[in-house]
Amino acid sequence: MSLPVLSQRFRSWLQPRRGLAIAEASIIGLVAALSAVFLKVGSGWLGTWRVHTSHILPAWFALPVVGLVFGFLAGALVQRLAPEASGSGIPQVKATLANVASNLSWRVAIVKLLSAMIALGSGITLGRQGPTVQVGASLAAGMSRWVPTSPDHRRQMIAAGAGAGLAAAFNAPLAGVLFIVEELLQDLSGITLGTAIVASFIGGVVSRLLGGGSLELNLQLLNYKSKFSLPEIPLFLLLGILAGLLGALFNHGIIKSIKCYKQLHVSLPLRVALAGFVSGIIVAILPEYFRDNTGLREYIITGNANPSLAVMVFVAQFILTLIAFGSGAPGGLFAPSLILGSCLGHLVGVCESQLLGVGSSTTYALAGMGGFFSAVSKVPITAIVIVFEMTTDFNLVLPLMIVSVVAYLVADKVAQGSLYDKLLQLNGIIITKAAPSDGILRNLTAKDVMQQQVETLDADMTLDEAKQAFSRSHHRGFPVVEDCKLVGIVTQSDLTKIHNRNMPNDTRLREIMVASPITVTPLHNLRNVLYLLDRYQISRLPVVEGRKLIGIITRADIIRAEVEHLNCEHATPKLQAEPSYVVYQTRSPSIGRGRLLVPVANPETAATLLQMAAAIARDRHYEIECVQVMLVSRHSSPTETQVRTAKSRRLLRQAEVLAKKWRIPVHTQIRVAHDAAQAILETINERHIDLLLMGWKGSTSTPGRIFGSVVDTLIRQATCDVVLVKLGRGAGEQRSWGDGELGNWGENSTSSPSSSPTPDSPLPTPQFNRWLLPMAGGPNSRVALKLLPALVTLGDEAEIRLTQVFKSSEIKPDMTVLEQAIRQLMRHRKLSSTVVAVPVQANSVAEGVINLVKTEGYDVVVLGASREGLLQQAIQGNIPEAIASGVESTVILVRGAIND
Repeated sequence: MSLPVLSQRFRSWLQPRRGLAIAEASIIGLVAALSAVFLKVGSGWLGTWRVHTSHILPAWFALPVVGLVFGFLAGALVQRLAPEASGSGIPQVKATLANVASNLSWRVAIVKLLSAMIALGSGITLGRQGPTVQVGASLAAGMSRWVPTSPDHRRQMIAAGAGAGLAAAFNAPLAGVLFIVEELLQDLSGITLGTAIVASFIGGVVSRLLGGGSLELNLQLLNYKSKFSLPEIPLFLLLGILAGLLGALFNHGIIKSIKCYKQLHVSLPLRVALAGFVSGIIVAILPEYFRDNTGLREYIITGNANPSLAVMVFVAQFILTLIAFGSGAPGGLFAPSLILGSCLGHLVGVCESQLLGVGSSTTYALAGMGGFFSAVSKVPITAIVIVFEMTTDFNLVLPLMIVSVVAYLVADKVAQGSLYDKLLQLNGIIITKAAPSDGILRNLTAKDVMQQQVETLDADMTLDEAKQAFSRSHHRGFPVVEDCKLVGIVTQSDLTKIHNRNMPNDTRLREIMVASPITVTPLHNLRNVLYLLDRYQISRLPVVEGRKLIGIITRADIIRAEVEHLNCEHATPKLQAEPSYVVYQTRSPSIGRGRLLVPVANPETAATLLQMAAAIARDRHYEIECVQVMLVSRHSSPTETQVRTAKSRRLLRQAEVLAKKWRIPVHTQIRVAHDAAQAILETINERHIDLLLMGWKGSTSTPGRIFGSVVDTLIRQATCDVVLVKLGRGAGEQRSWGDGELGNWGENSTSSPSSSPTPDSPLPTPQFNRWLLPMAGGPNSRVALKLLPALVTLGDEAEIRLTQVFKSSEIKPDMTVLEQAIRQLMRHRKLSSTVVAVPVQANSVAEGVINLVKTEGYDVVVLGASREGLLQQAIQGNIPEAIASGVESTVILVRGAIND
């Protein structure tokens, strides 16, 4: 049997099946349990060493120093190797399961395991249960990459890993399953529930065998018997209310703590080190038993603490947890919640014993654990089961249910929503409720997935011209338009039928097209679109507003949207970018009448763009603002990410030297951002920019984009004038920002410093002598005309040709627009160039301009787009891209300011 056949059979055997899923879940449960035991033993050993050190050395010295050093090591490990491993890890797992692109891998699991062990060993008051959830999920994600599974199968395995991690941490298998259902995946399908049960059971059993030496539970309460009577119900209700209120306050404090740390603008290692240092000082001041969190919890539960000690423990634990968690230290909130709940329950139990004398403070402490856990995590069923599995006391179930449910209802009333969702929102991630199985078809509309770049045929086009259009295109059908309105559709099958009839080649399309075709509006959802495609057995549907054609949608577009949704590329949850952060800036005297912004990215073209900017600035008495954007991962905050700006500053210094030579004020800045377009828009608003001049590749490979993701955003949202420059040959190779990839010529650039022009090197000498300006008569054409006198100074003896493209059917073209343009140019005092105005006949604007450039050799084409001309057609037919890709000359696209 050949190797390819064996390989194919092996891949087919690995395809997701129920038996394989159960086997994979078993392995995941075993690995998650081993990692949980390793974390428990490792953090326990470090904690014991820390406590022992505080006995040898003075506690006021040993505890803060250990907290400082270990905190810094844990933070540095996370920041350098896996930023996704910060915090508890549960929000990251929840985001991944909600189809938000997030990194869960072997690397994240290992970094989380080691950093959590070091952080917990430093003495910060966080728990190991949250990290084990992320470790289990990350291990499952890494293992699922070995098997060619579907996205749904991978999500089920990640959920099973998370449940196994929680089950191993608490020795509570049922709680692991319920946590998946209640908080993470919210899925009760058979395969999901089955894999979660298997993984959680194996994780819990293996953890007990390795961690405790037997199958006995980890919480041993000697001589304990729960007591419950009907007169105690009001006190359990009171405990639930208090737990709900204080749990909501605790969650609010967590959010405030994170925001306060962010305002410090320091790196993650320094934040965690600060938290460890402050925690060490506070713990050194407190009594000695505060140095062991687990022992402290059991000390409170067994009823050995007096009320004043319980109050002290509650307040100290509350504050210390806020200090630790807000720093981003790798640790969870489960263990602190249980300690806080046990203190609160103990206090209520002591009060009850003094009033009624029939209850047990231990019962109240255990019920308080479940109540506070439920209020913080908003998972009442999981809270009940965790405490029950820790005690296996059926008499505790009723009071535990009362407190947990009441606490959940009160906390959700005071502060609605999950804490984990709020933590994700701080990082710009918004998770909506789970959609039904066909949610992608219900939620997405035709406007969301349609192709805006539509190739159309004119109704007056001849049959022979239509055949040529089909031969040049891969499309099997074209919408037929007349005055930008859809009047019909023609397909290859229509042409075949016409050919069989032997109709003459000069037959007009309006005579053979299918009139009044089936269409959809932009608001039709994909279910309706798919129904129409199947109902009429067609492969494409025009999208219209009224009769105006705005796009086209095919079966392939719908399939692509579903694939992107499954692969987390077009997921419903939205990832919002944080504001950019200025890490470097220089300022010159503000003596200009306005400001011109030049985003610099490519050292090979920066000098040419700056020459253009200087020409405009001299003409208008503007100042120049140069900005370079350095992109960072969305998992890292721009205000906290360390960047190296040496190469970026060299490029900006080049701009400063050139501007000084031209005697133009120049300001420079470097921004760290998640998104290049957003950073540029923020610069425009903050610096009151009047004109944006930036490079443009001239085409885009991004589906559904006109000019590219960054440029599209700026054209739509920038309120100032926008000038896009696609440099032709001889002016350098223009690096594109149009496809969303920023030419970040900073420290991580692949470009060597020697490739960038130095301030003393000669400027490039592109040919900017022959200028062509197609006219359309709209407002943006007038903006282009105003820029032209400044731009033509870049050439030696500039020649300007104004032209207007007319169809061959027009016998006498209207020269009014061209005559007005000449008069406007002649009014400019400094213009000394030769200006001619000659119309040209062609079937389309793009064809006419391209032929004119090729036959007469123009150096620069300036496209002043307008509603009646190029801008409107650019949105529908992308004429500027067609011209830019069809000529080797420099192409400049001008869009006037947007009036709010």
